[in-house]
Amino acid sequence: MDGTEGNAGQPGPAERSHRSSVSSVGAREVQLKPKHQPYKLGRQWPELLLRFTDAPDDDVAMDEPSLQFRRNVFFPKRRELQIHDEEVLRLLYEEAKGNVLAARYPCDVEDCETLGALVCRVQLGPYQPGQPTACAVREKLDSFLPAHLCKRGHGLFAALRGRGAKAGPGEQGLLNAYCKVKEAAGGDSGRGASLSTHYRAYLLKSHELPFYGCAFFHGEVDKPAQGFLHRGGRKPVVVAISLEGVHVIDSREKHVLLGLRFQELSWDHTSPEEEESVLWLEFDGDNEGTPVNRLLKIYSKQAELMSGLIEYCIELNQTSELAAPQETVSGPPSAASSLPSSAQRPQLQRQGSVVCSRLQHLSTIDYVEEGQQIKRVKPKRTTSFFSRQLSVGQGSYTVVQPADSLEQG
Repeated sequence: MDGTEGNAGQPGPAERSHRSSVSSVGAREVQLKPKHQPYKLGRQWPELLLRFTDAPDDDVAMDEPSLQFRRNVFFPKRRELQIHDEEVLRLLYEEAKGNVLAARYPCDVEDCETLGALVCRVQLGPYQPGQPTACAVREKLDSFLPAHLCKRGHGLFAALRGRGAKAGPGEQGLLNAYCKVKEAAGGDSGRGASLSTHYRAYLLKSHELPFYGCAFFHGEVDKPAQGFLHRGGRKPVVVAISLEGVHVIDSREKHVLLGLRFQELSWDHTSPEEEESVLWLEFDGDNEGTPVNRLLKIYSKQAELMSGLIEYCIELNQTSELAAPQETVSGPPSAASSLPSSAQRPQLQRQGSVVCSRLQHLSTIDYVEEGQQIKRVKPKRTTSFFSRQLSVGQGSYTVVQPADSLEQG
């Protein structure tokens, strides 16, 4: 149930704890529980806004809640593959498709075409060679591809091209992928036939995206300084948090700026009582050959929510690992089980992929454990980041030790 974004207030510890319990892990949302009654909460919406936000009274009076169905961020991807109910698969497919088309899930062109082809199959039926199929795709191109790939699919120019005009790059790639969509054995050929196979294929492809199934938060990061005496300013970002890690996505360019698994980061947040609400992400880096701890500062009114979600996801993962039964199968391990966990996950390794980190587009604070200055001053922190990370031995994150030859700051 969405509401106004509002401004983060300054509640006491008890109220802040209560607010966290009713606030969702999404952007501006109240996560409904099984016992909640949507109609009743809708009637109480103004009261909830007045209690848990400092939004102006006029905004509270004009705000209208909306009920939305969303995937539970804590639902593991592996369990999706065990679902056989076609209607449930359709709901998961629809949400994933919406995130791809809205570019909330940044995808490379090849992946957009593959996913778009499956949407074509669901909406248009099996591929039929000939002009009618191409025309149907062209008329609804934005139903199959994100807007930035529909360069010649709208407006007067599209109409003037005529039915026999040559397809644009995105359109032609989509058609090529559409004709390669395989039909299920046993005659899944009619438009009224079961679509479970194609829903599942869409989800499987979406699972390759490292931020699939995440919760979205909005914030800003500092831009790198450009030119002499030129301040970089800030750029809007979306922070995507899933059970596997954190991704910072450029809201305008639709590509990943930073992607970290929980084993690769340490984090903390500052509350409005201390200074501007900030989520801090710390990770290993390199500064002109010197190993450093690198800090990214994310300005967001939702910093406390993001920090709480990261902590909960890590605790949930650790609990799941402890609860998993020990395998006692005799004989040599299989090839899959002998691989490290990172190698088992689908990876998109294309050069320049939109899912690769772009640290050169970020302004970070680099320092070593003792705080010796390298290029930027150490942030004013009252607590250590190193207390908020996975336990030693569970991840690849390591505290950087100051070098003896490093000049004291």
